[in-house]
Order: sequence, then C-alpha cells, then structure tokens
Amino acid sequence: MGIFSRMSDIINSNISALLDQAEDPEKLIRLIIQEMEDTLVEVRSSSARVLADRKAATRRVEQLQVEAESWERKAKLAISKGREDLARAALQEKREIEEELEAVSTELAATDEHIAQLNDEIGKLQAKLNDAKAKKKALVMRTQTVESRIKVKRQVNRDALDQAFGRFEHFERRMDNLESQLEVMDIGKDVAPSLAAEINALEQDEKITAELDRLKAELGGGESSKDA
Repeated sequence: MGIFSRMSDIINSNISALLDQAEDPEKLIRLIIQEMEDTLVEVRSSSARVLADRKAATRRVEQLQVEAESWERKAKLAISKGREDLARAALQEKREIEEELEAVSTELAATDEHIAQLNDEIGKLQAKLNDAKAKKKALVMRTQTVESRIKVKRQVNRDALDQAFGRFEHFERRMDNLESQLEVMDIGKDVAPSLAAEINALEQDEKITAELDRLKAELGGGESSKDA
C-alpha cells in the first residue's frame, strides 16, 4: 500500500511534518517521490484518455450538426415540392439528431470541466513533486555535510590522540635516558677490583713505602750529624 491513497492526500500532505516524524527521513522522501511519480503517471494516463474522449465527442458534435443541417435542407425541399408529410419526417429526424447533439454537447462540456480539473490537479501534484525533490536534495546535502563533519571531527580527535601519545612516548624516552645516566654513574662502584688493579696497587704501595723510608733515612742521617 502506498504512502498516499488518493490524489487529495498528496496535494494536502505536509511533507515537512512527515519527514520530521520519520525515523529514516531519507528513505521516506524516496518513497514519497516514488509514490508521487507513480500517481502523476496514472493521472496523466487518465488525462490522455479523457482528451481522446473529448476529441471523439467533438467530432461527433460536428457530425451531428452536419446531419441536422442536412435534414433541415431536406425538409425545406419537401415543403417546396408540396410534400408536407416528407417535411414532417425530415424534421423529426432533425429533432432526434438535435437531442443527441444536445446530449453529446453536455458530455463535451463535462469533459472540458474534467480536463480542467485534471490540469489543476496535475499542476498541484507537479508542484508537490518538485517540493519533495527539493527537500530530498536538501536532505542529502545535509546528510553529506553532517557525515563530513563527523569524519573531520574523528580525524581531529585521532590527530589529538596521536599527538598526546607522541608526547607521552617522548617523555618516556627522556625518562629512559635519565635513568640510564644514573645507572651509568653507579657502574663499577660495587665491582671487586681486578687482579691487575690489585697488583698495581701493591706496586704503588711499595714505591710509596720506599720513598717514605728514603725520606726517613735522610731525616735520620741529618739528625745524627747534628749530634756529633
């Protein structure tokens, strides 16, 4: 079943209100446009049939007028010949044709009125369709704009997160460097001296001891000279 069940439903519809109440406005506007286009095709098809009927009625009116005029001429001819009976018969035929002509003319007038109504309805329907298409275009542009803004915002947030993580990683690297420097300062403090270092220390100690003995000897010898 379509969104609109009758022509008046479409013409009197408030598209904006329908879209405001819809869970999926873009989907609804597509359905509305499809319904309007289908209805427009049906109305134009009906109009085409009515126009064809009007043309047929117009031709019938013209034909009946010709026939009525023909019977009138025949009635005049019969009168001129003194044949009143034939004149009466001809006028009777003319009368019947005029009655049919009156009926067809009435039908033609109703057809013209129907065509005018269809033209008015088609105009209103076309205006509604144009309005719906404009709303669809605006809705699509609005959707694209929102999606674009969301995409940009996500990108901005992602860049901000990347920058934050970058700063954090830079801080971690600085802390690693500082800790490494501290560790370097402590290297060797708790390590036992090597054998070569111990021997070198002993040699240095012997040299110092010898130098010390030398100084003591010199000092001792100087004191002995004074006593003598």
